[in-house]
Amino acid sequence: MPDNRWTQNTRHSYNTASAKLRAIRMPGGALKSQRVTKTTKGPRCSDCKKVLPGIKHMKSSEYARTSKRERTVSRCYGGSTCHACVRQRIMRAFLLEEQKAVKKVLAERAAKK
Repeated sequence: MPDNRWTQNTRHSYNTASAKLRAIRMPGGALKSQRVTKTTKGPRCSDCKKVLPGIKHMKSSEYARTSKRERTVSRCYGGSTCHACVRQRIMRAFLLEEQKAVKKVLAERAAKK
């Protein structure tokens, strides 16, 4: 039976959420500890507060070390607002402009009469 004992390679002695370790088997057959990092809730939509798909869940300090394409998606309001809310904003802006145009036409008709 192989030896499955392994020791922590950190000075942290308590088994807390931030000090989780798991055993990794090395090519020579020895077991070594590997630190397991906590997962975050990830970036959320600024309007509806849903999780943004396509963006990794990392700590804010880790985002600084990643490239721009990993922090955003290629769309207006890419890394801050979800697609549904962006679509809703565009529709609202378009309908407001249409409403202004209709009011203008009605005012011109009323002026002619």
